[in-house]
Amino acid sequence: MKKKIQVLIVDDHFIVRIGLMTSLGMCPDLNVIAEASTGGQAIELYRLHKPDVVLMDVRMPDWSGIDATAALKKEFPDAKVIMISTYDGADDIYRSFQVGASGYILKDVLGEELFDAIKKVHAGGQYIPPGIAQRLSEHTPGSDLTDRELQVLHLLIKGLSNKEIGDVLGFTENTAKFHLKNILGKLQVSDRTEAATVAFQRGIIR
Repeated sequence: MKKKIQVLIVDDHFIVRIGLMTSLGMCPDLNVIAEASTGGQAIELYRLHKPDVVLMDVRMPDWSGIDATAALKKEFPDAKVIMISTYDGADDIYRSFQVGASGYILKDVLGEELFDAIKKVHAGGQYIPPGIAQRLSEHTPGSDLTDRELQVLHLLIKGLSNKEIGDVLGFTENTAKFHLKNILGKLQVSDRTEAATVAFQRGIIR
């Protein structure tokens, strides 16, 4: 008897998990072995069940799916992860593949396409639908922010001044200005407001 592909579903919304479980239950080749509502729980359940494929939500409240995937791939380099998201921001997609995801699909995907994605990734391939490939091609080279720049960007969006950002992160106002200049340059924007807008549009800030 052919062995079913064991799938771990990771999403912080119960309704989404139920919908995915129902959809996958219609495919005789697939079996949902476990479900997680957080990135941390996903790691624990992966250790316990060693699923064949993980469906990982991109945006979750504790860890992002991208951070959880990075941690998972570090511990289990052979883990096969398909990112699932409501959003198709170029940065989300780019960063997902950077940390080792094998696929990226939107949550409104039809059942057959979802089945095909899981089977292709399980077989060792990648699954990048045309729309996602197009968004990936729109990723702006050089826009990748360092961890420190992301911290500054988060505080900038909260409305903190350069001095306040420096106080929170433990450096001088001039250093905050330096990071801000780098952020504006990488995002190809001219001011703080534009930086915040672009950060949300591209999925850099959730």
